[in-house]
Amino acid sequence: MLNISARTYSRWVGSDRIKEDKRKNACRLAPKNKLTEAERKEIIRISNTAEFTSMPPSKIVPKLADKGVYVASESTFYRVLHEAKMMSKRGKAKSSRTKVPTTHIATKANQVWTWDITYLPGFILGLYFKLYLILDIFSRKIVGYEVWETETAANAEILIKKAVLTENIAGKPLVLHSDNGTPMKGATFQRTLEFLGITKSYSRPRVSNDNPFSESIFRTLKYAPIFPEKGFSSLENSRKWVHEFVEWYNDEHFHSGLKFVTPNQRHSGQAEAIMEARIEVYEAARRKHPERWARHTRDWTLPEFVALNPTNKEDVLVAKNSTA
Repeated sequence: MLNISARTYSRWVGSDRIKEDKRKNACRLAPKNKLTEAERKEIIRISNTAEFTSMPPSKIVPKLADKGVYVASESTFYRVLHEAKMMSKRGKAKSSRTKVPTTHIATKANQVWTWDITYLPGFILGLYFKLYLILDIFSRKIVGYEVWETETAANAEILIKKAVLTENIAGKPLVLHSDNGTPMKGATFQRTLEFLGITKSYSRPRVSNDNPFSESIFRTLKYAPIFPEKGFSSLENSRKWVHEFVEWYNDEHFHSGLKFVTPNQRHSGQAEAIMEARIEVYEAARRKHPERWARHTRDWTLPEFVALNPTNKEDVLVAKNSTA
């Protein structure tokens, strides 16, 4: 009848006095210090007068005190105005708008590329070589890379032209995502992208996780066992090392995000056949020793698409359908 358990009842009446009902839906007496409805209306009326309409409670309360008037504390003013939905923005200033990242969906190779620049240490303290690298987010393949001594839009222009020619996708739809660095925003580079028909995409300012695929490949590169700890002796030496790393990464590296196939296998379309062969191997092993498999075998299904900066499930589905 009380809608409580016997244990709760015994806990409530087990001491010298009956304890308070602390359930969320319990009926409680109003606290003695609760504002009356007239006082709430007075707070709202004062806050909306011409004198105080653009002021926050932290300024309203002191001004009232200077006039010998006390209505309520600052926190009470804030609480009442929040409940009345009158604290979103007081005055003429508009609310700040947080830029929502654009979601890009790749359902096959050469639809969305991401690129960035990282520093490779030289043999002298303070000397760095700049690695420009373009990654296909669908296959994780490095589709373009160069090492130079400087960061310029002209170098970026050369890089993107070579990558487009190498992949033979001139004139095809392509999104190129990057951060807001100077080479990415250079006028010559912007014109090159427009000439090639490439859609520009940029990270939000002061947001570090809008370009995760490029950051991931740079971490793989710099934490590789063969990465020279003492730096590169020359520009030519750094270019040679990066070339060898790219060949290893694209052709030999079993990528965990690709169900352990190489980026080139995913990029060229060989990954599907490899997954089918793995499934057959596992199914054969399961038939041979069914007692060793509690439920299903390992999932070797490749992801249908890869999303860059996904906001929510609905946006991903919309972007996926528009890409398809």
